[in-house]
Amino acid sequence: IIGHSERRQYFGETDETVNKKLKAALKHGLLPIVAVGESLEQNEAGETESWVSGQVRAAFDGISAEQARGVVVAYEPIWAIGTGRAATPEQANSIIGGVVRATLADLYGDDVAQAMIIQYGGSIKPSNVRELMEQPEIDGGLVGGASLKAEDFIELVRVTAEVKG
Repeated sequence: IIGHSERRQYFGETDETVNKKLKAALKHGLLPIVAVGESLEQNEAGETESWVSGQVRAAFDGISAEQARGVVVAYEPIWAIGTGRAATPEQANSIIGGVVRATLADLYGDDVAQAMIIQYGGSIKPSNVRELMEQPEIDGGLVGGASLKAEDFIELVRVTAEVKG
């Protein structure tokens, strides 16, 4: 996982280092997950779209369309990580489709953007996984704390497999 908010916050990871790490991961045949997301302050100030789009553009700078196809993107609003708060399914779907996938389409074309896996992360749990996975733009979930309790994780996998097939 490259660009996770905690790496950015505690270890000074920047858009530039995310880009360098993405290039290195691809060079060495890894399957990278690039995390993007906004803080509560940015969200409340109406800056989500510009912030997230900027993170996507910076991460993929110098990455070819063919390379991009092999990258997973995770939209993880910072304000939802470890807080028990989650974006509504409609909010997450809107940002994933209208911002992340739209930015990727602008960079690489719609075919590449539609082929890429874009996940939602941020307090996914058994009580909200179905509604999140039923959203058409959300391809899967990046699971944090819920993966630490076996019953919860099994339920997340079961529901996701049921909904996404």
